[in-house]
Amino acid sequence: MSYTGPDFDPPPSRRFRRGPLTVALAALVPGALLGWAVYAAVGGSGDDGGDASTSAGASASASSPAPSSADASPPDGPDESDGKKPSTSPGSASGSASGSSSPSASAPAGTGPLKGKVVVIDPGHNPGNFRHTAEINRQVDIGTNSKECDTTGTSTNDGFSEAKFTLDVAHRMRALLEAQGATVKLTQDDDRPFGPCIDERARIGNKAKADAVVSIHADGSGTGNRGFHVILPGPVNSGAADTRAIVEPSRELGERIAGNFVRATGNGPSNYVGGGTGLVTRKDLGGLNLSTVPKVFIECGNMRDSKDAALLTSGAWRQKAARGISEGIASFLRG
Repeated sequence: MSYTGPDFDPPPSRRFRRGPLTVALAALVPGALLGWAVYAAVGGSGDDGGDASTSAGASASASSPAPSSADASPPDGPDESDGKKPSTSPGSASGSASGSSSPSASAPAGTGPLKGKVVVIDPGHNPGNFRHTAEINRQVDIGTNSKECDTTGTSTNDGFSEAKFTLDVAHRMRALLEAQGATVKLTQDDDRPFGPCIDERARIGNKAKADAVVSIHADGSGTGNRGFHVILPGPVNSGAADTRAIVEPSRELGERIAGNFVRATGNGPSNYVGGGTGLVTRKDLGGLNLSTVPKVFIECGNMRDSKDAALLTSGAWRQKAARGISEGIASFLRG
């Protein structure tokens, strides 16, 4: 996915909020990034070495040859799901020939600090998308304009797909959040032939009245481009899209995820987008434009960079990534 264009906004200058939350948020990301800087200075590299990279793989043409997470087809087909699919939770729905399916739900929530909270995890692209190019190239309305239903995503040079990565991280996050009492739903669990489309992904979170929604991705940028970034919704009020009520809470969610991701993984923010903040605001992503609940995307690493690829293909590192994102969500939900 391109990071330039009329709907791409560089991260705005930081604004301090009023009240106790101001202090917490003001300290969160800078503190985490300072910790990363010290960590990097002494030669730390996480369990697997290197940095996590970023990506903006949300919605672009599945037929495009560009290598980004949103518009590149992986060498082995799909890109954003788990290769070996772990057993699904009791609420998982089976796919249908039409591509229609209910979102995968968590087991009944137990007790814990997140009891009563609903989290929707959106594991990027369906691993079956590459078999359904006509369906995923269908245009859908995202408020500001029309975009493809979905894309195949990207992959590492060795063929580990974004789809496999994102679904694996989603499963790990689900286990961590359910252990804290949250009710967790997935937009897809490799339980349908393709999709859902980006507009349906947004509706799943809206219908669930989710307290937080996070879309998991990995990038397909150039070699040497490394580091994570969190994509925040910009203010949009056009057609079916109206993000004005969710811009601020989504920013708080994104800031908390960014800070905890640094601490959990030891990896720093993107060196090629976001100006070193790890935060990017966009107005061209249907999954954000059509959301009525707090929602962000996180691009965990660049699959086309060998150092990042070594992290993204490591189960141990993916557990760290899942923990960092989950801890950011939990921090946001606890207030």
